[in-house]
Amino acid sequence: MGRVEEILSVFDEMFPNAVCELNHTNSLELIVAVMLSAQTTDKSVNILTKKLFTKYKTPKDYADVDLLELQDDLKRIGLYKNKAKNLQNMAKLLIKNFESKVPSSQVELESLPGVGRKTANVVLSVWFDVPRIAVDTHVDRVSKRLKLAYKNDSVYQVEEKLMRKIPKNRWSDTHHKMIFFGRYHCTSRNPNCDTCKLKEICRYPNI
Repeated sequence: MGRVEEILSVFDEMFPNAVCELNHTNSLELIVAVMLSAQTTDKSVNILTKKLFTKYKTPKDYADVDLLELQDDLKRIGLYKNKAKNLQNMAKLLIKNFESKVPSSQVELESLPGVGRKTANVVLSVWFDVPRIAVDTHVDRVSKRLKLAYKNDSVYQVEEKLMRKIPKNRWSDTHHKMIFFGRYHCTSRNPNCDTCKLKEICRYPNI
């Protein structure tokens, strides 16, 4: 068994049911939740959106609300002022360019304010079922520790290498399992090395 196959096998064994942990019921809720999750835990976002999604149901709701009110609704999470501005501008562009619907292409998604490659990849993968690997802090750390990427690789370089090494039909599934592996096992501090089946190929504590 090759190294990549070994890694994927361990991921499958440890987290067979890994899925997106951001609560959502439609594409607008998903893109909003992912935008809010920057430098914030999914748990904190889910607590916030439980109330937020009862108040804001359409792009028009986000576009028409006073910005200070939207900021107040988001203030329990980090970077809330910038996130409120991006949410409102994103909603206005959905109305203007996309008939109030979240687009399903990479280029169109990344044309939205506050939507970078990672957010676009999550929306494409989770909602539109397009094979993607979104590189967040967990995927980046796990990739570098398990020698799937180099220590100094950019997020984009990590994504490119993962797409080359992992079969395309496993991209989305592996993305979620890598997040779970990094979030619950191979944590940034004090990872569970003693019980890890991949410790022999890991660079920790050097990364």
